[in-house]
Formats: sequence, C-alpha cells, structure tokens
Amino acid sequence: MRAIKIITWIAPFLCVVLTAYSQNPISVTATANRNQILIGEPVQITLEAKLPLGRQMTWFPLDSIPHFEYIEKGNVDSVVDVDGRNYRQDITVTSFDSGAFYIRPFVMTIDNRRYLTDSIQVQVSFSKINPGQDYHDIKDIIDVETSSVRYAIWCMIAGTILSIILTIYFVRKKKEVVVEIPVEAPPPLSAYDEAMMALNNLKNQELAKGGQVKAYYTQLNDIFRRFVFRKLQIASMAKTNDELILQLRSTLMPRDKFSELAEMLRMSDFVKFAKYVPEQSGHDRSFTVIRSSIDILNELERSAV
Repeated sequence: MRAIKIITWIAPFLCVVLTAYSQNPISVTATANRNQILIGEPVQITLEAKLPLGRQMTWFPLDSIPHFEYIEKGNVDSVVDVDGRNYRQDITVTSFDSGAFYIRPFVMTIDNRRYLTDSIQVQVSFSKINPGQDYHDIKDIIDVETSSVRYAIWCMIAGTILSIILTIYFVRKKKEVVVEIPVEAPPPLSAYDEAMMALNNLKNQELAKGGQVKAYYTQLNDIFRRFVFRKLQIASMAKTNDELILQLRSTLMPRDKFSELAEMLRMSDFVKFAKYVPEQSGHDRSFTVIRSSIDILNELERSAV
C-alpha cells in the first residue's frame, strides 16, 4: 500500500518530465564541405534547421560575409515528418583574399527568439607553384603529308606559263605605265601606347555593364598578355595565367602590386572557365590593376635600359 501511494504521488511529476522530454528540440546548424581552399575555389555551406510544427520562423538572412563573395544561393527546401519540419539550403561562396577567415554565425528567428549557428573557419591560400617545373613553350610546326602535292606541282607549272604569256602580252602592248607613289605608313605604336589605346577602347565599350562579363575579362587579359609579349619578350600568349605569374616574379614589381596582379589574373580565369560573375566594383578594380601593372612594368623596363 505504501508503494502504491508513492507512485500515485510522483505520477504527475513524471508526466510533466516526460512531456517536456518528448517535445521536439529546436536546432540550427551551418556546415561547410571543406575548410581549406585555394583563392577563387568554391565552398559549399549547408544551412539546416529543425523545429516542431506550428512554430513561426524567419529564415537566415544571407547578408554579406567579410572576405567572401556569394557564387550561388540555392532554394530553401523543407520536409515534414512526425518529428516536425526540417529546412535546408545550400549556398556557395568563394574568397579572393588569402588568410584564415571565420564565416560568422548565421542568425535565425523562431517565435521572436534568435538562434545562432556555429562559426566556420576557412583557410584561403595561393596555389603551390613549383619553381623547378619546366615551362610549356610554343610547339614547332609539324609538316603534314598530303596526297594532293602532285596536283600542286602541275598548278605551279601552269601558273608559271600563264605568267610568262601575260608578261609578254603587256610588254608588247606598250601600255602607259602609271607610277604609284607609295604612301608612307605611320610609325608603329609602342607597346605601352598600344596597350593604353586598347584599354581606352575597352572602357568605352562598357561590356561588363552590358552583361558581357566574360568578353570583358578576356579582352582585359589579352591586352596585358600582348603588352608583356612586346615589352618583355615573354611568350605570354602561349602560357596559362599561373605560368605567366610565375615568370613575372623575376621582375622588380612591388610585392603588393604583384599580389594584386596575380589575384586579378586568377579571377580572370575563374570568370572565363567557372562562369563566376564579380560585382561592378570588381570590374573597375580589375581594370585599375591591369593599367597600374602596365605602368609599373613600362617604367621598370625604361629604367633598366
């Protein structure tokens, strides 16, 4: 009888404890698929939230992240089960600054109460370059045999005979010869002047504002490559941007200016091959970096002469 009284006395408390324990907990998380990347490589962040049914929530506001830029923001998916409602969203970011950075916690509001995820550390570094690696120079021209060579010989013989006949005809006709005065061609532009003219033309086209971002960065990269080819006699047109960066290390460019140039050339590859679209400020900064780099290399070359 005493045991029955004790059970009767503690039963209400057990119900309260079990009810509280059976309530579905609220959880919000943010995870990254990797914590180390090279400059310009993507990082996928998964945002997840689990909450009981009937709760009012405001999804994570995707504000700007210091040192990172958004590449893609996926849709928010939700699944309902017996335990409540589960939400998930995948976003992709990248960084063009080297160093160890923290992606700050994302904030979600549920029933007027704020819930924060953990912060995420991402190490951003430059690609490793092997100074001892051989350069890939321009390949020699390869002769290709063709079965039509014998026809070319007969064509040359026929062309020679026809030329002789025409020469005899015009000599015998003694036609008045009109002497043409050759027009003196203007002097060719220097490598620096050619690059400045090309940059001004590119700026006037406003390709980036018109949505032609890939064409804009392709022309900007080609202008710099042609200047390096003419001014420094480097076979820049046949090299990748990473190979060009490695060879430009031998110049006396200031370290901070060289780092800016290297980041811009890598971002240009990311735009052309990974369909990355920088902000408008990024277009203007890339133009300024290329123009400044051409000015510096031109002055260094002039002072070395």
